[in-house]
Amino acid sequence: MTIPVVAEQLAVGTRTVDTGRGVRIHKTVLEQPVTIDERLVREEVAIEHVAVDRIVAPDEAPTTRYEGDTMIVPILEEVLVVERRVRIKEELHITRIQREETHREAVVLKAEQVSIERFDESGTPPTK
Repeated sequence: MTIPVVAEQLAVGTRTVDTGRGVRIHKTVLEQPVTIDERLVREEVAIEHVAVDRIVAPDEAPTTRYEGDTMIVPILEEVLVVERRVRIKEELHITRIQREETHREAVVLKAEQVSIERFDESGTPPTK
């Protein structure tokens, strides 16, 4: 005697169905001129050569220093005499100067607007 063994199988898939409905999208770009008014800061440096002409010992040679907003950079020179001495030839006095100015410019900004129109199966827009 033979007993058949039965098993069910399932096949799952998708398909595209035309519902007859659609949408129409309208997009417009608006341009709006805008004036910007912004303060800008600009830095400049002023360099001044200051004659010093002073003899110092080699271990007393000055280094770069600040006096307020001014950075002072010593310029050293060795001078041969009977002995070697360090003479401060000059200093650079560098002062930082800030200036403000107003920057005005007209720029164009863009914004998009979208409207959507839906259709029924007959292809006509629905009535409200």
